[in-house]
Amino acid sequence: MTIDNRVQVVLIDDDPHLRQALSQTLDLAGLKILPLAEAKGLAAQLERDWPGVVVSDIRMPGMDGLELLSELHAQDPELPVLLITGHGDVPLAVQAMRAGAYDFLEKPFASDALLDSVRRALALRRLVLDNRSLRLALSDRNELSTRLVGQSAPMLRLREQIGALAATKADVLILGETGAGKEVVARALHDLSSRRSGPFVAINAGALAESVVESELFGHEPGAFTGAQKRRIGKFEFANGGTLFLDEIESMSLDVQVKLLRLLQERVVERLGGNQLIPLDIRIIAATKEDLRQAADQGRFRADLYYRLNVAPLRIPPLRERGEDALMLFQHFADEASARHGLPPHELQPGQRALLLRHSWPGNVRELQNAAERFALGLELALDNNAPQGATGMTVDVVSGGLSEQVESFEKSLIAAELARSHSSVRSLAEALGIPRKTLHDKLRKHGLNFADGGASSHTDELD
Repeated sequence: MTIDNRVQVVLIDDDPHLRQALSQTLDLAGLKILPLAEAKGLAAQLERDWPGVVVSDIRMPGMDGLELLSELHAQDPELPVLLITGHGDVPLAVQAMRAGAYDFLEKPFASDALLDSVRRALALRRLVLDNRSLRLALSDRNELSTRLVGQSAPMLRLREQIGALAATKADVLILGETGAGKEVVARALHDLSSRRSGPFVAINAGALAESVVESELFGHEPGAFTGAQKRRIGKFEFANGGTLFLDEIESMSLDVQVKLLRLLQERVVERLGGNQLIPLDIRIIAATKEDLRQAADQGRFRADLYYRLNVAPLRIPPLRERGEDALMLFQHFADEASARHGLPPHELQPGQRALLLRHSWPGNVRELQNAAERFALGLELALDNNAPQGATGMTVDVVSGGLSEQVESFEKSLIAAELARSHSSVRSLAEALGIPRKTLHDKLRKHGLNFADGGASSHTDELD
């Protein structure tokens, strides 16, 4: 049991008459108090960020005021504790103040002296908690910047949305392409929420066989089906008190979607083969790479479940929309990989940086992380530049060397990449590259490329 945060003063004194008199003084001043006859067990009932102060007698049977002070400050050194005694002397007062007491009052004392000390202590407590909250917010922001690297406008907006949603109890629907980092975002929402001390359970619905998905999610009782010899706690129940991340929710069957909708609405789970409704304190974070509205229109996803999940949507921008974040992320992952393998870090050369910026990253952050790993190992930087257009599987290599060699290599890779697309004429190829046809002819000869490599006749330009 914890003490209500509305309590402003916990008053402890073993003398019932004095305890009642002091309680009346504080109550008449408009303060909400909790009077206690003993100090034992108080620390366990106070949360670290409890917003009140403690007023305690020093000389009491059992745990005395100095022992209480020591126990409370072991939990929160910034909690104001006011000590009072009828046997005060200078050495005891010095001992109490050195131990961290906020104030020391010797009986008998005026009511105004007690009220003044309590009010000052409450003001200090508010200031301490405000500063603590600010530090936590800054820490969370820094933590998000470390987890979700990037300074592009889409990423700044995403981190702001995560910070706002993490503090709420709302279920969240994460929208993002393959490899965009949906589980990273889900974990951040959990770790920055009040549920951070509870479990975070991640499950990929697309990886579960249809025959076991209901048992995995909802659990089962013995005898619920052939082979069910003992009770199994499902993922939803296991995540009680925390967060359940359900990835690839679009792959759920319509029957399972019905049960999920009920769970979201009623916050109860019923194991297969059981009759007991088990209440849940759980946050659901679902993720999908598909357009669920379109899937609902096509009958592949329940419309009522879509609307229930779509209360707090969170879209992760694909890497191709994040500009120079690709360079920052690449260097971040490369440095991590170098440290992990005990290798010296490598710096990106200008031609390599240009290639990374041009690449459209169909596999998003996951693809980039794999490329950074290869780069850290000293392997050639090879990217499939045409993958988003469904295309050719062409590999583009960036050579080492001086600036002129790297520029030449990059220019050749750009022309080769455009040649691999379907162009009906040299004119369309030149327009795509933004250069005159005469310049294009010169560069094709210089790099040993031929327009026929793009699937058209090398003489097509004569008919152009």
